[in-house]
Amino acid sequence: MEKSPHRPKKVMPMSTTPPGTLLNRELGILEFNSRVLAQAADPAVPLLERLKFICIVSSNLDEFFEIRMAGLKEQMRDNPSGLTPDGLSFQQTYQSITERTQRLVAAQYAMLQDVLFPLLEREGVFFHMTTVWNDAQRDWARDFFVREIGPVLTPIALDPAHPFPRVSNKSLNFVVELSGKDAFGREADLAIVQAPRALPRVVRMPQSLSGYPYGFVLLSSFMQGFVHELFPAIEVDGCYQFRVTRNSDLFVSEDEITDLREALQGELPTRHYGDAVRLEVAAETPPALTRRLLTEFALGEQDLYRVSGPVNLVRLMSIPDMVDRPALKYPPHVPAAVKAFSGGTPMFDVIRQRDVLLHHPYESFSSVLDLLQLAANDPDVVAIKQTVYRTGNDSLVMEALMTAVRNGKDVTVVLELLARFDEETNINWAERLESAGAHVIYGVVGHKCHAKMLLIVRREPAGPKSKQTKLRRYVHLGTGNYHPRTARLYTDFGLLTANEEVCEDVHHVFQLLTGTAGSIKLKHLWQSPFTMQSNLVEHIRAEARNARAGKPARIIAKMNALLEPSVIEELYKASRAGVQIDLIVRGVCALRPGVPGMSENITVRSIVGRFLEHHRVNYFLAGGTELLYLSSADWMDRNLFRRVEVAFPILDKTLKTRVIQEGLLVHLRDNGSAWVMQPDGSYVQQTGKGKERRVSQMELLGMFA
Repeated sequence: MEKSPHRPKKVMPMSTTPPGTLLNRELGILEFNSRVLAQAADPAVPLLERLKFICIVSSNLDEFFEIRMAGLKEQMRDNPSGLTPDGLSFQQTYQSITERTQRLVAAQYAMLQDVLFPLLEREGVFFHMTTVWNDAQRDWARDFFVREIGPVLTPIALDPAHPFPRVSNKSLNFVVELSGKDAFGREADLAIVQAPRALPRVVRMPQSLSGYPYGFVLLSSFMQGFVHELFPAIEVDGCYQFRVTRNSDLFVSEDEITDLREALQGELPTRHYGDAVRLEVAAETPPALTRRLLTEFALGEQDLYRVSGPVNLVRLMSIPDMVDRPALKYPPHVPAAVKAFSGGTPMFDVIRQRDVLLHHPYESFSSVLDLLQLAANDPDVVAIKQTVYRTGNDSLVMEALMTAVRNGKDVTVVLELLARFDEETNINWAERLESAGAHVIYGVVGHKCHAKMLLIVRREPAGPKSKQTKLRRYVHLGTGNYHPRTARLYTDFGLLTANEEVCEDVHHVFQLLTGTAGSIKLKHLWQSPFTMQSNLVEHIRAEARNARAGKPARIIAKMNALLEPSVIEELYKASRAGVQIDLIVRGVCALRPGVPGMSENITVRSIVGRFLEHHRVNYFLAGGTELLYLSSADWMDRNLFRRVEVAFPILDKTLKTRVIQEGLLVHLRDNGSAWVMQPDGSYVQQTGKGKERRVSQMELLGMFA
């Protein structure tokens, strides 16, 4: 049985929230994945996109087990009497999660095998399993195995000299049943074959052999068909795929840390071998083998997931790119050019004259890249400061920053090394930026820097005819990452402004991040962990006061997740005061809407569609003034208290109207892709029966066409 490295205890504080007022976070995450899976069942979604949604559910569940379930297991072990914020014991939560996840996974594989695979076959996309190979196909598959797969594999027999091998997180493995004696006279029993990540998980069969325009063979089929090639003169009685998911949360001690990058580089290799939390096996795996595997990984029966198909469906995400059938995919989307920059006026002049709103992916993210590249090469730009949370392995943003350094600009990058699952990528960028000569700051230990800020300092004439110069600041603030690829998939707002007070606020936030400064009162920005939560609470209370005074009162907010208890309690109070509250929460929501006497004036809806809804928008009627803030922060404990986040106002009336329409009202009208939350935490999909069907993302695509 494997032993995992020691990890410090994590103890969740006892809940102080009254029973029945909060919903369970983990179950809420699973509810969200049920809504994603419903996209795979929707005939209105193109077929290959439905396959992608199946894969997205698997990817989401991987992270759920690596982080949430792993954390829950630690809490069960270290604090058995503890409660989750909704009042359930850890054991009750674990039991509910396991039952719900088993049902979700069963529905996912049934959807794949019984619905999508037959529909794909009708469209000429077929997966050749070993049971349906003809002689010619088997000959081709064997040749491919011998040439491309077998030489890379290392079978490991299990005996006293060959103990059970280390199995890394989410790797594909095969347990092979054997009988007979090997060359040394030893009885053959079991062997493990690990599939290196370099091996292709999906291989296209030549069309002339397949009989289908797009025929594919999975790596698991090659293994099941020819694993005997790895064991000459030994009888192979069975070959079964399995996969183990491990605790992947990194731990860096804030008390002992002296160099965050060095500490992370030491911790990253352990991620692949943390405590096992889930075992996935092929459905036909014999019970004796599953018991052996569970014992090896120190897991119980509840941690076992038998699946009817590949144990890693994420690998099927490559199929749509391998199939040239546009009719089976979403129509290509080309983001619109930003109209403010289409007239030929230099970008800095445009931003100096008026604020510019960006709405991704409907409008192109290239405006942000253009501005950064312009700044990198503009002789009048003297300094650039930027926060980076996620940006990808190949990043024009980072390349532009290094160009700026080479051109003599003073470049400061606040790079978040602890961006989950992007740690290694960010460490590599940190090394490259430092080598180029940039100042690289890792933020504040214990407070991830999640704010999205770009500050450009430029020397310009003091006036139209003046020979004097002055420094002027330009700022980009956003709700999403500086990641060009996700900017085509996630919905986010960005603001470009030269407003002196807003720019000064951003300057002060950078001061706090890069230096040592006391509390600074900002004029416009709200900042976590200092003022974000208190400002949210005060604005919610202001709406409640207006409602009690008989004045119109309204709150509309859009976010990815709503979990923070103090904010939820204020929303309940505001509802009881008569405030109309409409929440658009894509993912998990701990608030219970529509409960008489507590939240009857609150609605919660979730939009799930082609793009990942990612905006964070906060609207308060404010007696008719209409206060509107965009933010990098969800209403979660971590965002409000343990991260560096900013919320920024939209001051221009025209842009404010745009955000209200494009970011809020269009989603409240949605009756085609919206799911309405019920008081018990379940969701009911809007059908639009008897009404014109309205899908917010489609309306926005038409608006920017």
